[in-house]
Amino acid sequence: MTAYFSGLIAQYGLVAIFTIVCLESLGMPLPGETVILVGAGLAGAGQLNIYAVGLVALSAAIIGDNIGFFIGRRFGRPVIELYGSRIGITSARFSRAEAIIQRRGVFVVIIARFIPLLRQLNGLAAGTVGMHWLTFLISNIIGAALWVSMWSILAYQFGHSAAILPFVWKHLSVTAMVLVPLGIAIVVYVYFRHYRRGMS
Repeated sequence: MTAYFSGLIAQYGLVAIFTIVCLESLGMPLPGETVILVGAGLAGAGQLNIYAVGLVALSAAIIGDNIGFFIGRRFGRPVIELYGSRIGITSARFSRAEAIIQRRGVFVVIIARFIPLLRQLNGLAAGTVGMHWLTFLISNIIGAALWVSMWSILAYQFGHSAAILPFVWKHLSVTAMVLVPLGIAIVVYVYFRHYRRGMS
């Protein structure tokens, strides 16, 4: 998989990164994390600009999720399930995503990028459950920034040789087990600190 996307990004560059990350954010079963890892790793090897990779991936994630949000708000769950079934958006999966967002709201939107099911259905589900767009937008920007930054920095710092990318991908789950809770802890700390400051 890594070799395939390395070739794809080597050929089409930032366009491939934007397209894949954006479509994944719209609900398609595409490997956004892999694409960011490969792009940032290639940047570490001097083939791409790391700032361009980060900015393109961040923009794609935000745009894709917001398109999904407005699709969910405008057309609702029945239409999403009807056409989404062709790309793996089943009724059961969508129901789980809706239920999680309804229960946890902003916090889930922020961490959704790090959770496979929610990463694809985040925007669509937030739109169908009626979340306020500005609330979704701000939360989505925070989550996307954390997600893109984490994988970009990881691959860029350890990917100066493209040969290390398969190792990074192989140990992706282990890396996420360490870094994701740390990122979530930081988000929670900042949120509650801001909340307490607003209450004082």
